[in-house]
Amino acid sequence: MNLRARIEQQIFRINGLALNEFDLSQPLGDPGLFGPDHVIWRVHGDFPSMLCGGISALMLQMLHPSALAGVWDHSGFREDMLGRLRRTSQFIAVTTFGNRADAQTLIERVKRIHLRVTGTDNYGRAYAASDPHLLTWVHVAETRSFLAAHLRYKNPCLSRADQDRYYREAAVVAEALGAQQVPKSVPDVEAYLQAMRPELVYDARTREVLHVLMHAPAPSRIAKPAMRVILQAGAGLLPAWAQQCIEHPVNPLTQWRVNGAMAVLSGVLRWSIQRSAYSRAMQRVGRGGAG
Repeated sequence: MNLRARIEQQIFRINGLALNEFDLSQPLGDPGLFGPDHVIWRVHGDFPSMLCGGISALMLQMLHPSALAGVWDHSGFREDMLGRLRRTSQFIAVTTFGNRADAQTLIERVKRIHLRVTGTDNYGRAYAASDPHLLTWVHVAETRSFLAAHLRYKNPCLSRADQDRYYREAAVVAEALGAQQVPKSVPDVEAYLQAMRPELVYDARTREVLHVLMHAPAPSRIAKPAMRVILQAGAGLLPAWAQQCIEHPVNPLTQWRVNGAMAVLSGVLRWSIQRSAYSRAMQRVGRGGAG
């Protein structure tokens, strides 16, 4: 096996495609929920930036005690952080790039799972994963992080109009899951995050989850340095107030070093990935494509 294939194999160990449950290359001609002319395909189609954005999204999401409680009480993330990342990756890949039937199947499956995720958070408040308020929080934390990563590590020239289009397109999946009053533009997302700040906390439980995330095992020994860079990059994508909240501010010198490391790492990852979700979907709709 050559170097390119070996790196791709390592990547797919943390990628939702490794689950081999959905075929993104079939049926031919099916554009899915979106299609190649949508901004969401461009943003979600770059694996390196999406990986950094996914880490950042987890860090932001865990600041809401009810959102964190659902994961704390109903998943084995502390023992299987990579498994959780893999399942989240699968959902994003299939709902973005999969055919319409598979995307709807996965949305309905997640909705059924959410109905079983209920309990009481660390502050005695009842929570339910199907709560539209929580669904909106999780969605906004994700999309804001994905877009921030895309702008920093893939295409800083993405226009404001296309950034707004991205939020509008991504809201389709959030609303299908049950989210309500989803912000659909850059200013609306920023206003939403500011409005949510009084509900966010950083306590002992949050600190433990952050520790687990920052020390998640790499899929292999050779991947450890890359994991360190990606984790640091994820922290650096958080809003400044969130970095302060989790006591993990990224200073300008550290960010400069991370940016340089990510430039090298992203180049290697993009070169090595030959059968990405994006390329498989482009093949399905008859446009070929790589990346």
